[in-house]
Amino acid sequence: MQLSIGHLYPETMGLYGDRGNIITLVRRCEWRGIDVSITPIKDGDSMEPTAHDLLFFGGGADREQSVVGTDLLSIKGDGLRAAVESNVVVLAVCGGYQLLGKYFRTLEGEEIPGLGILDAWTVAGTRRSIGNVVVEALVGEAGRTLVGFENHSGQTFLGEGCQPLARVVQGYGNNGIDRTEGAVYRQLYGCYLHGSLLPKNPWFADHLILQALKRREPTLTELDPLDDTLERRAHESVVARVKKLGTVRTGVR
Repeated sequence: MQLSIGHLYPETMGLYGDRGNIITLVRRCEWRGIDVSITPIKDGDSMEPTAHDLLFFGGGADREQSVVGTDLLSIKGDGLRAAVESNVVVLAVCGGYQLLGKYFRTLEGEEIPGLGILDAWTVAGTRRSIGNVVVEALVGEAGRTLVGFENHSGQTFLGEGCQPLARVVQGYGNNGIDRTEGAVYRQLYGCYLHGSLLPKNPWFADHLILQALKRREPTLTELDPLDDTLERRAHESVVARVKKLGTVRTGVR
C-alpha cells in the first residue's frame, strides 16, 4: 500500500510542535510496511486536487497567517476545495483551521476572507484560551477522547454545513461558549489542538491514515494493530495534568 501526504506551508505554519503530526503519520505507516511520501506544498506552489491522499495544514501566528492567506486564496484555493470535495483527508490545526473557514473578523471589525470550505467563521476575542485540553470525540468509536494544547484568542463558530469534531470536557475549544471543539466536513478535520495532536492520540492518527488509504483501497476496513503503550501513557498523563491544573484564560474581559 502507498500513502501520499502533502504538507501545506511547512516552513511557516508549524506552531507549537505541529510538525510532529507529520512525523507520527509517517512512523505509523512505516511500522506497518506502508510506503509513504511527503511533499512540501510551499508559498507559490499550485495545488493539484488528486496528487495526495492526505493533507496537513498547521498553525501559525497572525503575521504568518496573513502571508499564507493571500497565497491560499489566489493560488491554492480552487485545488484545495476540489481535493476536499473528492474526500482527500485534511487535518488543519488552529491557523490552518481558521483559514479554511469563511472569514476572520479582527477586533477592529475588519473581515479577513478565508477559503469558505468550512461553514465556520472566527472573530477575535479579547482573551486568550491557553492550556491543555481534553475533549470527547464525535468521530470514530464512541467514548474516545482527544488531548492537546490550545493557545488562541479567536472564537470560532460553526454553521449547519459542518459538525463539531468533539465536545469539550476540559478547556475552551472553539469559542468557550458552546463546548464544541473543531469541525468536520467530509474528510476535513479542523481543530485547535496543538502539542502536537497525533503523537498523544494514536487512534485518531490511525483514523486519518485509514480514511486516506480507502481512497486507493475502498475495501480496506482496518489497519494492522501497533503497540501503543507509550502513546496511551502520554495521553493519560495529559488527562491527569488537566484534572490537576485546569486551563487558563488570559487577557481582558
